[in-house]
Amino acid sequence: MMQAVLVGDFKVNRLGFGAMRVLGSPDVWGPPKDPANARKVLRRAYELGANFFDTAESYGPQTGEMAIAEAMHPYPKDLVIGTKCGLLRPKPGRWDPDGRPEKLRKDLAGSLKRLRLDCLHLWQLHAPDPKVPFEESVGVLADARREGKVRHVGLSNVTLRQLEQARRIVPIVSVQNRYNIGDRHPEDVLKACEKLGIAFLPWYPLGDGAALKNRKVKEVAKKLEATPAQVALAWLLAKSPVMLPIPGTSSIAHLEENMGATSVRLSDEDMAAL
Repeated sequence: MMQAVLVGDFKVNRLGFGAMRVLGSPDVWGPPKDPANARKVLRRAYELGANFFDTAESYGPQTGEMAIAEAMHPYPKDLVIGTKCGLLRPKPGRWDPDGRPEKLRKDLAGSLKRLRLDCLHLWQLHAPDPKVPFEESVGVLADARREGKVRHVGLSNVTLRQLEQARRIVPIVSVQNRYNIGDRHPEDVLKACEKLGIAFLPWYPLGDGAALKNRKVKEVAKKLEATPAQVALAWLLAKSPVMLPIPGTSSIAHLEENMGATSVRLSDEDMAAL
């Protein structure tokens, strides 16, 4: 049985699904290239035990949320969907922070409609906007929680200081920062999440592919008869009890490979080598 982690009062399996790549576009732009395949991948992810899906208003933009609703609504009772707000997509390849209250409120109304929910399970600020006071942006998420439009609030791409700032305004149940076997710089944020019981969602969990070519990763994979991707994900799972990796793909084969990481057991010796 897959291990679980708490996201607020939701208990989810420790390997989730990142629904960004399901659109099948390198720029994460437009509707799914193959809508039937997108539905198939999302449903298969859930079948394999991923009962936490991560998406965002900016994926598509907006089409990522719609794809989840089309594939999964009416939702299984144990499926938890986290979405994000606060990025502007003026064109493919552009991801501009926009934390203005009016933009966040518009994102909220749109996400509720596209996901066909009366209350978002988890609403996360996608990135702090340097042009808007951080507390002002977080305040909108806090208001939405008080209004009953959002069950839980999370953050993404934040520093330890910003996490502490946000926690003075609203309970924070998740942090989503870039973290993988080859990029461990937000270690202080991870440690704080462990101490506070906050779920840590490492985005880009397999990096740019460099980790999969790493000699030590390949050696451990060969010894365990696993793939390098499975070892990289198993390393994340073993690294911290609050870790909730969300690998994404538009390929059923890659999805099944990734989900196989839950069966890979790394020894203390393996962890030391990695």
